[in-house]
Amino acid sequence: MHSFQVNDGSCLSNMQCVIDSEAEGYDQVKHVLENCKEDMHFFNNSIEKGIIDRLSDMVEKSFLRMTYTDAVELLLKSKKKFEFPVKWGCDLQSEHERYVTEEAFGGCPNIKAFYMRLNDDGKTVAAMDMLVPRVGELIGGSQREERLVYLDNRLDELKLSKESLWWYRDLRRYGTGCLHLKKGISVVMWQLNVSY
Repeated sequence: MHSFQVNDGSCLSNMQCVIDSEAEGYDQVKHVLENCKEDMHFFNNSIEKGIIDRLSDMVEKSFLRMTYTDAVELLLKSKKKFEFPVKWGCDLQSEHERYVTEEAFGGCPNIKAFYMRLNDDGKTVAAMDMLVPRVGELIGGSQREERLVYLDNRLDELKLSKESLWWYRDLRRYGTGCLHLKKGISVVMWQLNVSY
């Protein structure tokens, strides 16, 4: 399936602001439930029985937040046999995300892009995924590394050419110095969340 993505970037913000804004995204589902009742009844009767109850239940629950480390521990404690084994440092797969639904967590730098900001623990990055039942990842976002020294260290670790990424490094060297974040929402996955 081809997925279209809507991206949003911001500066002078931090990961907590991004996570908070994603939690507010459930207001869109509430809006659909409250203002598109005829359409939702059509979906409920013709496409998927129980979708109104499922979405209502989803938006009524509190928004749970979980770190990557806690998510891995939760998966390991589950004793569930996954197709892709779980260990700290692995990239969580759709089957793991479906198990850990409606939870956001910070990612592991070994599996994340070079530009993601390293957290103070030196093990995880400032990243989040919004997971929903039956769909998996709906929204993903991360804070960009604004510290040139950390960025250069990451490029060295990954054996990436600093010369070919001169333009990105210059953005950090001569840029604003403020925090930069980016998030993306899969339009197809958002539609699946409402109609699957």
